Formats: sequence, C-alpha cells, structure tokens
Amino acid sequence: MALYELHDRPALDRPVLVMVLEGWIDAGYAATTAAQTLLKGLDTFPVATFDSDSLLDHRARRPIMHLVDGVNTGLSWPGLEMRAGTDLEGNDVLLLLGSEPDHSWRAFTDAALGLAQDFGTRLVVGLGAYPATVPHTRPVTLSVTATTAELASVSGLLRGTLDVPAGVQAAIERRCDELDLPALGLWAQVPHYVGGDATPYPAASLALIRQLESAAGLSLPTGDLADDAEENRSRIDAALAANPEHLAMLHNLEARHDEITQAGPGGAPLPSADELAAEVERFLRDQGPAE
Repeated sequence: MALYELHDRPALDRPVLVMVLEGWIDAGYAATTAAQTLLKGLDTFPVATFDSDSLLDHRARRPIMHLVDGVNTGLSWPGLEMRAGTDLEGNDVLLLLGSEPDHSWRAFTDAALGLAQDFGTRLVVGLGAYPATVPHTRPVTLSVTATTAELASVSGLLRGTLDVPAGVQAAIERRCDELDLPALGLWAQVPHYVGGDATPYPAASLALIRQLESAAGLSLPTGDLADDAEENRSRIDAALAANPEHLAMLHNLEARHDEITQAGPGGAPLPSADELAAEVERFLRDQGPAE
C-alpha cells in the first residue's frame, strides 16, 4: 500500500528539502513559526499527501470538529504533505510539513526520501528548537546535527556529544547518510524560562530561517519576525525586571554566555551533555502526555 498520493510531478532543479514536522521538540514554536513564515512568503503547491490514517494516531492528534449552531459542518484532519515551490530568487525548494508520524517511521522515511530523490534533491535540512540555559538578551545560538563531520564542522554551529531521544527527522537524517544525500539539522536554543510557554519565540524562528539561507544558499522571506522578536524581547524584559530573583538569574546567564563566547573553542566549558539532556527531558515533561 502506497504511503502517499502523488498530486504533481514538477520538473525541479536540484531543490533543497526543508523538514518541519510537528510533535517533536520545538521550544518556543520556533520551527513551526519558521515554517508558517515560509508558507506565507513563498508560492508553493502540494506534490504529495501522505496517508494520515496509516501514519498518525488520531487519539493523540484528534481532528477538529466544526460546529455551527449545533450542526457538525465538517472535520479538519491532521495531515502530512510535501510541497514544492521557489525561493525569492527562483531556486527550487521542497517542504515536508505536518504532523510527525506515530507509526511506520522506516516506511515513511523511505517514502519521503524516495520522493526527494525523484525530484533531484541536493540537500535535506530539518529545523527544530530546544530549551537551553541561555539568556534572551543575546543572539540566538544554534547547534547542528549532520550526516558527516565535514558538514557539521563547516556549519560553524555548536556541535554537541550526547545521547537524546530522537524524532523522525533524525531517522530521515540517518537514512540520508546511507543514501549519500547531504543532510543537516538546525536547532535553535530557546531560553529555558520562555521555551515552555505557549507564546512563540520569534527570535529563534528568525535565526533558523537566516541559518537555513546560509546553509542551503537560498533567499527566504522572514515576514514580521524581526518586529515580533523585538516586541517579544520587550515583554520578557519587563517581566524579568519586575522580579529581582529572575533578574539575578538573567545576569548570571549573561555572564556565562559571554564567558563562553569570548573564550571561543577550547575555552570556557559548554553546558554538559547531562545538563542539555536534562533540559530536553524537562521540556518534554512540561508538555504533558498526549491526549
């Protein structure tokens, strides 16, 4: 049984496949907001829709029922699709968007990358974000995962050594390595004191898009993210300023961040693997169990 329905087979010129799959770690909704910004600013169209009944647990991701004066007028089902389009300079892109599969990860990975290869994809880039002990008053730090040491190194981003639970984007990244298809994961660090909030953290979304541009050689829209980031920072500044303990925490985070930044590679120690893993696990606990 096919895992997707093919709607179109456009002739694309070495596109970049960008992945943002909801359901895994996305502190401050950074990756989700970045994907929404790309969809609003780019002209895209669906090329394939994946079989949500086979891949998703609808008790965890329930469809939305639309009621009008007591009448059930329809359902909006969670979905998963691949879209095609061009960036602001005409470069071809593919977007893999929607809900992270609950089932059949290997089959989904093979199907998605089979499509990507059919379209001549030259690079796969996943976006995500995780909570970290960083201050909101400094530029967003990004870390990288990659299929090769060279790709990780040339990114210039933070490279960690640790074991953490994985999302399906990690499975796709590993399969890319087996297919000799370059792949990167770009991860924004979101201050741990805002990452679990229902309010998006647009500074991280903006950083992800900018890094995606750099890594993939694309020209991408950023919408209102810069203005939203400034407004969001002002709100956080005001909230912390009202609490001396929180303000002291911020100053400690700033001092630690500046020490690490000024020391450069081999200088002040980065947060340990245990610290990073603990932050990820805390974030998952704070999200609560699936419905």
